[in-house]
Amino acid sequence: MRFLLVPVAAALLAAAPSHAALDDPTIVAIFDAANTYDIETSQLALKTSHTKAVRDLAQQFSQDHSAVRQQGRDLAKKLGVTPTPPKANPLAPDHEKAMKALKPLSGAAFDRAYAAEEVRYHQQVIDAINGTLLPAIKNEELRAFVEKIGPAFQGHLEAAKHLQADLGGESHTGA
Repeated sequence: MRFLLVPVAAALLAAAPSHAALDDPTIVAIFDAANTYDIETSQLALKTSHTKAVRDLAQQFSQDHSAVRQQGRDLAKKLGVTPTPPKANPLAPDHEKAMKALKPLSGAAFDRAYAAEEVRYHQQVIDAINGTLLPAIKNEELRAFVEKIGPAFQGHLEAAKHLQADLGGESHTGA
């Protein structure tokens, strides 16, 4: 079963038909939202799952994304950038849809759906960072920050894939 959490790549392409349409304040807002949404999904996993491996991963993701989100907010403040979400931002409705799909699940069904969602989510974030966000960033300090965070998203993707395989779900190798 596939859920939509934060289809960042598709959302960015829909919200911004060209790299020129994305500016640093919009990128900061998208980055902040992506971290917030995974924090919320991981918090749901902490409340719902009774599987130690799922709870451990959700705790790690929640902590890591909270730290990265705060670092991004601190950098935006330092740079004097006011985060400006894209006008046609499908991120919020898609996140709500995913949360509604995950909330009624429990047990192994929830665990497998959560793991699959984390794989899909992190792959799309990586694709969006590399294909859309980095090419559009103008400020070098913001670019360096996003480049520095990239390996953490890759690490999360690999951890989610391992969890998914351990839970008996499909293992996705990425796009």
